[in-house]
Amino acid sequence: MATLSPYDLGRSPAGVHRGLPSTTLSITIPEEDSLEIAWPGRPGSPDRFRAVVAGLHLDAAELRQQGGTRGVWLTLNPSGAAALLGIPASALAGHVADLADVVPAMADLPERLAACRSWPQRRAVVERALLAGLARHEEQAGGHELRATLAALSATDRVQEAARLLGCSRRRLSGLVRTALGVTPKEYQRLLRFQAARGRLVAAASAKRAGLAAVAAASGFADQAHLTREWRAMAGCTPTEWLREEGLAA
Repeated sequence: MATLSPYDLGRSPAGVHRGLPSTTLSITIPEEDSLEIAWPGRPGSPDRFRAVVAGLHLDAAELRQQGGTRGVWLTLNPSGAAALLGIPASALAGHVADLADVVPAMADLPERLAACRSWPQRRAVVERALLAGLARHEEQAGGHELRATLAALSATDRVQEAARLLGCSRRRLSGLVRTALGVTPKEYQRLLRFQAARGRLVAAASAKRAGLAAVAAASGFADQAHLTREWRAMAGCTPTEWLREEGLAA
């Protein structure tokens, strides 16, 4: 449902981090000051937030943090977002919002985290806030259906086959996914494929193994060129450039 971890943007130049697309929503809370979010190519950015909630998105954001590079990062699957935040993932699809606007009860969370002196203390503060969120919001009706739908979309790269696995029409499947996530089934599968490639790239780099072609094949891309095109479209850079930015390139 949720994954909580500390982060440090220090490895990136000038505290800039590339926020890549994924199948999860995220909450980013800097330890100090605020976070600036820019969407390259989108008008009206950057925007500044004390703490930010990001929905599913198909392009990369740029994060710049003032006054320090550390903080707390929380990822939520779509069902977790409904249960913890009280809103469907579709309400945030394609954009970001201040945590205080999305969940007013968590408005003072950044200040409470800033008063902590260690990671265990910060974890405890966030976990208490999440438990309070669960107490405020019951699981949305249809939550089990959504989990089954996403599992079916993960099991095949064909939307029609996912509908067959679920025993419903393609129109029914598309309507459920759009209403819950704010993206189409094909777009969700695109995020799944990108996310899988990202994990395999990190694993290959950590093991000192080369081979973008192998990553492409294992992740469901037609070939290495297809992988590179998707990364340029969704991350704004090539896989090799991203690994270099993250300090993972050999």
